[in-house]
Amino acid sequence: MNKSYYFFPLLLPSLSIAEGIATQPEMVVTATRSAQTVEETLASVTVINREQIEHSQQSTLPDILRGLAGVDIASNGGLGKASSVFMRGTNSNQTLVLIDGVKIGSATLGLAAIQDIPLEQIERIEVVRGARSSLYGSEAIGGVIQIFTRAGGSGEAKPSLKFGMGSYKTQQMSLGVSGADGNSWYSLYGSRIKSDGYNTCRGSLTGGCFTVEPDKDGYSNNAYTARLGYRFSQDLSVEAQSMRVKGTNQFDSTYNNQTDFTQQISAVKVLAGLPSTWQMSLNLSNSRDDQRNFGNVADTYYKTDRNAWTWQNNIVISKNESLIFGYDHQTDKVDSTTAYALSSRDNDGTFVQYQYQFGKFEMLLGGRRDKNEQFGTHKTGNVSMGYSFSPAFRSFLAYSTAFRAPTFNELYYPNYGNPDIKPETSHNLELGFAGKIQQVNWGINAYQTKIDQLIGGYPIQNIDKAKIRGLENTLSWKGQQWDASAMFQWLKPEDEKTGRLLPRRAQQTASLETGYRMGAWRLAGGVLAQSHRYEDAANKVRLGGYTTLNVRSEYAFDQHWSVQARLDNALDKGYETAAFYPAMGRTFFFSVRYQ
Repeated sequence: MNKSYYFFPLLLPSLSIAEGIATQPEMVVTATRSAQTVEETLASVTVINREQIEHSQQSTLPDILRGLAGVDIASNGGLGKASSVFMRGTNSNQTLVLIDGVKIGSATLGLAAIQDIPLEQIERIEVVRGARSSLYGSEAIGGVIQIFTRAGGSGEAKPSLKFGMGSYKTQQMSLGVSGADGNSWYSLYGSRIKSDGYNTCRGSLTGGCFTVEPDKDGYSNNAYTARLGYRFSQDLSVEAQSMRVKGTNQFDSTYNNQTDFTQQISAVKVLAGLPSTWQMSLNLSNSRDDQRNFGNVADTYYKTDRNAWTWQNNIVISKNESLIFGYDHQTDKVDSTTAYALSSRDNDGTFVQYQYQFGKFEMLLGGRRDKNEQFGTHKTGNVSMGYSFSPAFRSFLAYSTAFRAPTFNELYYPNYGNPDIKPETSHNLELGFAGKIQQVNWGINAYQTKIDQLIGGYPIQNIDKAKIRGLENTLSWKGQQWDASAMFQWLKPEDEKTGRLLPRRAQQTASLETGYRMGAWRLAGGVLAQSHRYEDAANKVRLGGYTTLNVRSEYAFDQHWSVQARLDNALDKGYETAAFYPAMGRTFFFSVRYQ
């Protein structure tokens, strides 16, 4: 099986499963909580590394996720505005988001504020499509997005910096340093982005922001990450890390129309080798989501503290067998101006996963048991089988179950919550094929997800069922000077009771990216096209489809200095992914980078 095991302090960079164009084996961690090459992983995965992030020239996480296979983004306007991720047609609160193995997000809303995570702090992103509750517990119905922050380097200190400016008086700055000294490694990165913004809501008394405020909605974001590690021996290492994002977001609302937000993560991670075939890790973490709202009514605040620890063991049984088992503990606490009947809860989860490879055949069996003091015990599982027809052609078939626990708002928000609601559950089936023909990588994935006990309505209750069917097709190619990638996906996200489409999901999405390198120059461009979607569950408010064109260029003066320029939505296409919230029109951004 030739597996190398990974615990969150240590990571090698890689590219994507289908969109990537790497020449060396790609590694992925999130799909199995251990390091595997993409060819070994029985899952649909996209990996975006630091080089791809820099070539994209994007500033926000939603912008770089938009257009990936299986991912749809709906945003309430421009830079820093609330953004929802619909992974394979599931609800935005049914995708789990991790930062360096730590669950993030608001325990009241059940969402991670991905729009506030700056790309300059990110080393790589792994997007696993399909349910992963058997490994991670609640929320991983549609998939998992794991973000890895900038890690310590090797050798002497390596500084980096970036300055940029663009439309809407947007300004961006970042600087950092990473390196190693003997058995220790370190990194420290900071960034700032600020924009005057534009009027992100068209203004209406009957929808959207339910008000008319024709002003600019600005945004600011200050962030830092720090990591420090030490290797005591070949079998024992420890790493401490911290990340903090703090800023202000302005928007239109009859109520409060400004939020001061803070996202913060701190963690200590220990990796120990017992026998040569057994590695154990212990991760201790705290994550905080803090929102303070100001404006037209009395100030409010919502603060979530999540304390967690994970004990994990990875054992190589034989050349062709491996076993992973462990224990997760999580305590959520809510402090707010809103009075909740209960403001804290514990969750304990035990998980086990067995992998076996025999010749061209591979099998994975996984299971997890979560015990929550509010919704009780829930069990999930995963069975996956893979077969390699040849070194360049493989397939897999997977069946899994998943669930999502109700949030504090859904349980206890005054005059809204219902303490008797049950967790949402799902059954997921996927068939995938992937291969390589000379320099072309390709992949086809078909899937079906059935979700029971969907939470909704007013007062809130378990009222619905959904059936989601989808097909994803990806291609990538790399030549000496040219590279290109393409993606097409078809999606049918239905409410089983009414037969109507679930809100804010496009049924068809297609993208094409191409790049050309000539000496010190690199030119690139991309087209993204999406069909129409509906704003509401009744499918009465139709949001039209759209096509956007983005172009980028960069010039490297030497191995350290470069300049970059990008033009987004070059044809100035007007469209909305959320009703009354127009997307940004034509925008320009210019930057200078040193590394």
